[in-house]
Amino acid sequence: MKGPRADFAVIAGRMKPGAKVLDLGCGDGSLLRYLRESLGVRGYGIELDDAKIPTCVKNGINVLQMDLESGLSGFDPESFDYVILSLTLQAMKNSERILAEMLRVGREGIVSFPNFGYWRNRIQLALGRMPVNDDFPHHWYDTPNIHLCTLSDFEAFCAERGIEILERIALHEGREVSMLANLRGSLAVYRFGSDVHRIAQPFAA
Repeated sequence: MKGPRADFAVIAGRMKPGAKVLDLGCGDGSLLRYLRESLGVRGYGIELDDAKIPTCVKNGINVLQMDLESGLSGFDPESFDYVILSLTLQAMKNSERILAEMLRVGREGIVSFPNFGYWRNRIQLALGRMPVNDDFPHHWYDTPNIHLCTLSDFEAFCAERGIEILERIALHEGREVSMLANLRGSLAVYRFGSDVHRIAQPFAA
């Protein structure tokens, strides 16, 4: 049986037991189930795909079927301790809106995404082709990824918008990468927050 994804343990390690969590784009609910079993967290998952909702329910997840692109207007400010966007950021049309909404409804945000700056991806680009590998399994013509980025891109994005990065973890094959993270890390996990960036009202749809 396949084990949990590499970012699951890293995300769990940044949370307090019993925390209230919102998982955006929760898929089959496996991350929330992992967090519930390991930390006793409480919360909700949000998923748009009809096919994944029954599996969420089977996993015992409280799931809401919503389109993240429309914002999180159904949630009050600071309703959650943590809001997670795991391997979904690169598929969002409006990255700025969703990160701002995460900070509005949660005290901290956690995102994970494949690092487009990983050295194997750079080599494939240098050879004239878009990367196709375990982190980017789709070809350019059928990929759900529309906003690919590197660690440096994400950090610049946050700095420009007053989002404070509290912690960065770069991974490759489940192991943490410390040196040359933007080159050697294939997966990134960021924990972030900002008092100055909090928004009193939700974004309009």
